[in-house]
Amino acid sequence: MVSSRAQSVEQYLAQLEPQRAKDVTVLRELCLKHLPPGLEEAMNWGMIAYQVPFSVVDKTYNKQPLLYAAIASQKQYISLYLMSIYAFEGARENFERDWKASGKKLNVGKACIRFKNLESAPLDVIQKALSQVTVEEYVERYLEVRGSARKMKK
Repeated sequence: MVSSRAQSVEQYLAQLEPQRAKDVTVLRELCLKHLPPGLEEAMNWGMIAYQVPFSVVDKTYNKQPLLYAAIASQKQYISLYLMSIYAFEGARENFERDWKASGKKLNVGKACIRFKNLESAPLDVIQKALSQVTVEEYVERYLEVRGSARKMKK
């Protein structure tokens, strides 16, 4: 499944193969338990999204809730999007260092971590990354970067 049209997380999970659904469910539970308070879980962009509600940030560049983290089941792997570590260089460096120290192969883009299954991912490293940046810090960073981008256009 590359992108889902599921309207709910439960519907999304039901569309997955049993082992993949089990892995994504465990990852979802990890997110629900360790993501900072103030986020809402939703289906957005065809994946399970953890986003900042419009009541906190109502004006975003794409008119969508500000994405903090997301889980997607791709054809060959599971993707975990951690926008929080992407926004903070130190957080990203810590995450990559900790992942490599686990001895597991790191397959990462800017904010997307890819792995075949949960056995190939250090859950303790993911858990630490999920709670590393508060929603307030993330929003502040977003607004800071967004403000400087506007100044550059002028």
